[in-house]
Amino acid sequence: MKFCCQCGNPVSQRIPAGDNRLRYVCEHCHTIHYQNPRIVAGCLPVWGEQVLLCRRAIEPRRGYWTLPAGFMENGETLEQAAARETQEEACARVRDLSLYTLFDLPHINQVYLFFRAELVDLDFAVGEESLEVQLFHERDIPWSELAFPTVGRTLECFFADRREHVYPVRNEPLEALRALHKKPL
Repeated sequence: MKFCCQCGNPVSQRIPAGDNRLRYVCEHCHTIHYQNPRIVAGCLPVWGEQVLLCRRAIEPRRGYWTLPAGFMENGETLEQAAARETQEEACARVRDLSLYTLFDLPHINQVYLFFRAELVDLDFAVGEESLEVQLFHERDIPWSELAFPTVGRTLECFFADRREHVYPVRNEPLEALRALHKKPL
């Protein structure tokens, strides 16, 4: 950030009085510009024994498979964001959303939340950000072609939990996710 969005004057980085972090501060109007993590909300859409995945048409990780998800918008709830992203990426409608996985990714200033959800029907299609949309049985998941470790871990948890018919809300530390997938997030 170089300029204040309130008055247009240059900003500098400093720790404001009563704070403990570097912030961009306008020396002219004294506005403190807080920068907070972005929230990514998505769904794990289920139809019987299958889950719906989208092949990404955008970067990052274009051509890789993912669960429908994206950045939450102002003025919407987490559930609304997850359902909207599912509609946008897979032209699919979901119901009975239930919070399922939560991942903190402080190195990229993001928080990922996935909801388990039921597809309303089989009326889904390629959305603007997808190259392909498809239902997969567990044995057919393209594990080596998943876009992000958060997606892979959500799917792993789901298939394990489905055997027991118990779906706890999971909040796993970043280190555990990195260790499982042995690659940077």
